[in-house]
Amino acid sequence: MLTKFETKSNRVKGLSFHSKRPWILASLHSGVIQLWDYRMGTLIDRFDEHDGPVRGVHFHKSQPLFVSGGDDYKIKVWNYKMHRCLFTLLGHLDYIRTVQFHHESPWIVSASDDQTIRIWNWQSRTCISVLTGHNHYVMCASFHPKEDLVVSASLDQTVRVWDISSLKKKTASPADDILRLSQMNTDLFGGIDAVVKYVLEGHDRGVNWASFHPTLPLIVSGADDRQVKIWRMNETKAWEVDTLRGHMNNVSCVMFHLKQDIIVSNSEDKSIRVWDATKRTGIQTFRREHDRFWILAAHPEMNLLAAGHDSGMIVFKLERERPAFAVSGDSLVYIKDRFVRLYEFSTQSETQVLSIRRPGLNQSPKTLSYSPTENAVLLCSDVDGGSYELYTISKDGFGRSDMQDAKRGAGGSAVFVARNRFAVLDKSNNQVLLKNLKNELVKKGALPIATDAIFYAGTGNLLCRAEDRVVIFDLQQRIILGDLQTPFVKYVVWSNDMESVALLSKHAIIIASKKLVHQCTLHETIRVKSGGWDDNGVFIYTTLNHIKYCLPNGDSGIIKTLDVPIYITKVSGNTIFCLDRDGKSRAIVIDATEYLFKLSLLRKRYDHVMNMIRNSQLCGQAVIAYLQQKGFPEVALHFVKDERTRFNLALESGNIQIAVASATAIDEKDHWYRLGVEALRQGNAGIVEYAYQRTKNFDRLSFLYLITGNTEKLSKMLKIAEVKNDVMGQFHNALYLGDVRERVKILENVGHLPLAYITASVHGLHDVAERLAVELGDNVPSLPEGKVPTLLMPPSPVSCGGDWPLLRVMRGVFEGGLDNIVQGGIDEEDEAADGDWGEGLDEVDEDDLQNGDVRVMLEDGNAVEENEEGGWDLEDLELPPEAETPKTTVNTRSSVFVAPTFGMPVNQIWIQKSSLAAEHAAAGNFDTAMRLLNRQLGIKNFAPLKSLFLDLHTGSQSYLRAFSSAPVISLAVERGWTESASANVRGPPALVFSFSQLEEKLKAGYKATTSGKFSEALRLFTSILHTIPVIVVESRREVDEVKELVIIVKEYVLGLQMELKRREMKDNPVRQQELAAYFTHCNLQMPHLRLALLNAMTVCYKARNLATAANFARRLLETNPTIENQAKTARQVLTAAEKNMTDVAELNYDFRNPFVICGATYVPIYRGQKDVSCPYCSSRFVPSHEGQLCTVCDLAVVGADASGLLCSPTQIR
Repeated sequence: MLTKFETKSNRVKGLSFHSKRPWILASLHSGVIQLWDYRMGTLIDRFDEHDGPVRGVHFHKSQPLFVSGGDDYKIKVWNYKMHRCLFTLLGHLDYIRTVQFHHESPWIVSASDDQTIRIWNWQSRTCISVLTGHNHYVMCASFHPKEDLVVSASLDQTVRVWDISSLKKKTASPADDILRLSQMNTDLFGGIDAVVKYVLEGHDRGVNWASFHPTLPLIVSGADDRQVKIWRMNETKAWEVDTLRGHMNNVSCVMFHLKQDIIVSNSEDKSIRVWDATKRTGIQTFRREHDRFWILAAHPEMNLLAAGHDSGMIVFKLERERPAFAVSGDSLVYIKDRFVRLYEFSTQSETQVLSIRRPGLNQSPKTLSYSPTENAVLLCSDVDGGSYELYTISKDGFGRSDMQDAKRGAGGSAVFVARNRFAVLDKSNNQVLLKNLKNELVKKGALPIATDAIFYAGTGNLLCRAEDRVVIFDLQQRIILGDLQTPFVKYVVWSNDMESVALLSKHAIIIASKKLVHQCTLHETIRVKSGGWDDNGVFIYTTLNHIKYCLPNGDSGIIKTLDVPIYITKVSGNTIFCLDRDGKSRAIVIDATEYLFKLSLLRKRYDHVMNMIRNSQLCGQAVIAYLQQKGFPEVALHFVKDERTRFNLALESGNIQIAVASATAIDEKDHWYRLGVEALRQGNAGIVEYAYQRTKNFDRLSFLYLITGNTEKLSKMLKIAEVKNDVMGQFHNALYLGDVRERVKILENVGHLPLAYITASVHGLHDVAERLAVELGDNVPSLPEGKVPTLLMPPSPVSCGGDWPLLRVMRGVFEGGLDNIVQGGIDEEDEAADGDWGEGLDEVDEDDLQNGDVRVMLEDGNAVEENEEGGWDLEDLELPPEAETPKTTVNTRSSVFVAPTFGMPVNQIWIQKSSLAAEHAAAGNFDTAMRLLNRQLGIKNFAPLKSLFLDLHTGSQSYLRAFSSAPVISLAVERGWTESASANVRGPPALVFSFSQLEEKLKAGYKATTSGKFSEALRLFTSILHTIPVIVVESRREVDEVKELVIIVKEYVLGLQMELKRREMKDNPVRQQELAAYFTHCNLQMPHLRLALLNAMTVCYKARNLATAANFARRLLETNPTIENQAKTARQVLTAAEKNMTDVAELNYDFRNPFVICGATYVPIYRGQKDVSCPYCSSRFVPSHEGQLCTVCDLAVVGADASGLLCSPTQIR
């Protein structure tokens, strides 16, 4: 059973498939009727007007109707488009068990527990016949699919067949129907419209179901005696043919399959059984754990069945309908019925080449593999748990179809991997068997993953599928060539050149390269069925109801809608060759323009794009949205007539001229505002001004004039504000102009006398201040003492007036070429572009002028036109003449341009070719710098490097300030730059840390150590260790010096850490001596070694460990100390010790046995003992410290894998 869809709900008592749409009705015991889309797996609608269980439901064949019958004695007819019940048929006196529409006449048949069957006319909404005769509940009744018969089953243990041909002959009017109904009542349900033709007796218990065969004179019935019986009938009689036994409980429903010679039954024993109708034997049984089955339904057109049970329903198929096929060059080899056929794509002709054994249910071949040179066919099926059959097509066998014995074998899947070799999967041992055409084993080998299927992947290669991944396995070399995590893959489709592969799963398509490098994944809600590659590298695939395409970047779209599923075999040009479910070869012609257009855009083949735009009808929102999304709004502009869309696209592509034309046509405030924003971004001051004027946005206009330094127009704005009686506007404009007298006047006019007085006094307008002081009398405000006032003057703008200079650009690829397409649109643009801004400026209304005659208000005496309120004359605004106003492009004809592409940022150039962490840090890519250091030196603690990274980044950039309103410009500083260097070739970044600095630090560290400033020395040496990872040197010799420096500094850091630790320990003399002794084994400079030996000798002598002290004295004398005092002390200690060569305390110290010191625990690790080291500074540690942070360098993880220090470009070359 192939389950296609499953629902969870209350008990399902009735089911009905829609004949055309992928819908199924399920009526529930709870009284609800559900309408499901089984293809999408969604609930479309629910109808719940019935009171109590609904036991019967049925779709009409052609009308948007369905009928239902329930335990409320009601039959309801519904219109699913209107989502409501149209009417109710009343007449039954007990539960209604089944309802069904007639296939031609406007009739409904219903069966009821009132022991009658009724036939209703749903157009006249009346009962036209009552069939009486059963003497117990009638469990089901249905029309014959072709003849005038009704079959019914009842708990009276009989099946009855009724002849309703006389009903056909009567074309009675509704009035006669009413008359006849009264007659029937008098005759106690008598009536001559339908007569019993046969009564079939044979069941021992009540019969639950009976149904006709779709074409033969057969009836099948199922009963509470757990038996399924087959009956045959002729013109005069009917008789029992056979009984099918096997169910363990009441048989609830049974039917003949529409297309195959089988019977399907279900039962309260929680099983569905499939029987062979000719052999009358059981073929298959499907069981559920806890749910009894109640009802079966078959799709009228397709190979689908549905079954209702206690907790929902299932839609299923009994076997796959996908024909097994293989494509080889110009040929398609496929299976139809019991023949292997060969179809040639070029001639579209087919021949029958081989006859195979007739497969049983679910035993037809699942896959077919073909070797064209040897004419061999390999079929795989599920027979005997998975087996294969090998046939050879004889050369003269084309056209003949003799049955031949196949070479058989067991195996999950089998596939040709070479001309005369095929691979068979042995699932149980997870190995692959390689066989020749005689079916003899050549060799076998284990598979790299737990494989459940194998596919061809090129000669000698296999694609092995596991539950969640696929691998390509080379059988010869036994290596994995590619590996990819995927959902469960069902089919594999290789491109013609074997460079790409499509892996199809139930709801996804994964496109990958031949080495299984992932390219894109596509998800589908509807099941994916098949696919094929076209000649351009586009993958064409089918779902249950669409043919779709997938571009190399993962974009997809629909090419065509399908009525029935098809299986693509080959795509050639705009023809798709496919097989349908009946095994017929078909060729479908498609329109490939849309996906070829998108492919050309993707591959930047703009000449093709141009050609397609000129010659095809590629229009519509989808293409426009696609162009917009992919960054080609200027191309989309040429498809569009709608002004709003044109406006949006023009703004997006920066085409101000078209945007102005569209904004003028739309003339809405919002569009003018957006145009102003875009024009401002482009620095097109003239259009910004125009847009603000159109929206009467006076505040923005004033500010625009302020920042462009247009004081003349600012003073006019002041007058307009005065005319409009806008006090704040007046004050702002006066402030922008720096006009103090005007400000005082405005404050005085609105009654703010104290503010006016202060403003006048502060700015030295004493005459005005005195006048105001008189008016204020005693309320004169006091001014702060000792403060010097300054005049608030707006700063002068850097660039005054005019538009910004525009970048000269190359003519775009789409320029000019598109101009003759959208002729209508272009005319408008010409008009808008060539027209001066003058005419439109008069349109600004100032309807709300309140101050009477405006002429009095305008002090400069400019007259106002009669019909408009004025102030916006062309002369006043002095728009720059056309010659000076840079237009967006050279001429309006070629209005589409392509801006030059951005160059690559310098920091990206720096990191592209560099594996040096310092250069990544300098470029600001700290993340990759840290990853590199982790890989090269095992560094995990980056806290000490943070400040170094920041210094590197800051040091590789210089910053220029152009002028006050512009952002700061950063410039890359390059290492080793010269005057003669090419401007286009970028050098590596300048680095603030150099090797010479470290040498200076090293000297300072030596000096501090000599003078006994151990903390200072330790800080300097640690700082060197932290800086080395971000040092870059130029030569190989310097690389060796850097590596040497790491070792030198590491020794000092370890020694100084031990010495500082020793000084902290006052109460542990033994440990003090040990640490002093270990210090002498660090690799130090000679003066420092002598000091360490002197120190250790002194400590041990004081602690009366004379033998150990003598050892240090001897070692000190061996160094030939230059300071006489040191030699003298050593000799004295040696003399004293020779008298008593003993140690008071035993130390963990054996100077005869070579050792290194653990950097964390400070204990000796003697030769031969296990240790781990730091990948950066190479300090040694006891094994328990593996995985912890190195205590010497404080950067790397002890024992981590690392590739080594990389500090010069010479190491990479």
